[in-house]
Amino acid sequence: MPRELSPSELESFRSLGWAGVTPMLSPTVRRALDRVLETQNGGTLSLDECFTLAHSTGDDLLGLLVAADLLRSELAGNLVTYVVNRNINFTNVCFVGCKFCAFSRGPRESDSYFLSLEEVARKSVEAWQLGATEVCIQGGLPHGLPPFYYRDILRAVKNAVPGMHIHAFSPMEIVYGVELTGMPLADYLSMLRDNGLGTLPGTAAEILDDEVRMVLSRNKLSTAQWIEVIRTAHRCGIRTTSTMMYGHMETPAHWVRQMLLIREMQQDTGGFTEFVPLGFVHQNTLLFQQGLARSGPTLAEHLKVHALARILLAGSINNIQVSWVKLNRKLSQLCLHAGANDYGGTLMEENISREAGATAGQYTSPEDFQSLILEIGRIPAERNTSYSRINIKVPLEQFTAEVGLEPEFA
Repeated sequence: MPRELSPSELESFRSLGWAGVTPMLSPTVRRALDRVLETQNGGTLSLDECFTLAHSTGDDLLGLLVAADLLRSELAGNLVTYVVNRNINFTNVCFVGCKFCAFSRGPRESDSYFLSLEEVARKSVEAWQLGATEVCIQGGLPHGLPPFYYRDILRAVKNAVPGMHIHAFSPMEIVYGVELTGMPLADYLSMLRDNGLGTLPGTAAEILDDEVRMVLSRNKLSTAQWIEVIRTAHRCGIRTTSTMMYGHMETPAHWVRQMLLIREMQQDTGGFTEFVPLGFVHQNTLLFQQGLARSGPTLAEHLKVHALARILLAGSINNIQVSWVKLNRKLSQLCLHAGANDYGGTLMEENISREAGATAGQYTSPEDFQSLILEIGRIPAERNTSYSRINIKVPLEQFTAEVGLEPEFA
């Protein structure tokens, strides 16, 4: 678990500003960051410059963080957004055997479960009554799943709550659904879309390098399959998130290559809504217990990955999300000062990170998000899944009172 940060550490790079940090930077880093800040486009960086930023330490790392925060303010403003949603993991039974996962169970284990369609629908109704606009539905991959079960989940939710946005099914689940039904990928995704699928989680990405993936999960979809599912979803009009898991056995070079791949895909399709760095939660995983991974990200890695994403993806994907379930309170706030602008979802019932050893909890209420955001002097705003509707939640008078600013300076 990341250690708590002192108030002085929290302010260490926020207080400098770009002018204050620039003289401390090495010439290569300064030139690279100056160019991105001037153009607001990470595509202006060479591959060598990207690698240099990914390996930055000391004052150069400080400069990366300050530049990312400045770029965030220019591209995303001072709003910090979140979505009110419920997480529904409909089963923990899974045959894939990912070594970084502590959530999955065998079908005969005492704590395995499989929610009925009626139970999924009931949870969706409860979420709607509590103010949720989205349900995020994913699960394990059990043997013998009925071929059209993912479609049937969508129908059950839409019949119960027609107005609910359904953000569901990882690319791994999509590949499994294609195998079960024998349908072509585009036809299968179109069927899901026509039955209520709104957006697709860009999970199951971990690190998009097949050598690493063979260690993380030998039975999981390949890099090429992940790319094919996402590109096809975008062509079918289904937008997706994009993700990367860091802090295990990958290197900074993997971060760069994955971000540049995602940037390239976005240039082709425009289908990504956000990028979500996912810190590896190691405590209860085989990957860590077998000595194949380090013990999660360092503090510097947490900050660097969020800042690097802001810099490299600038002008392509301008929403960078913190995964609060994998971070403690202070660290999530600090990442919002290192380039991120979104807090993700309230979740209501998060299970996967918790099973792996995360201790941030299963639910953060809208009021809790608003408090966390106000504490760092930013403006809380509730959004929908696609960021096309944003509702500022705190009146200007309350915001200025909370952060101690006169209205004319807010």
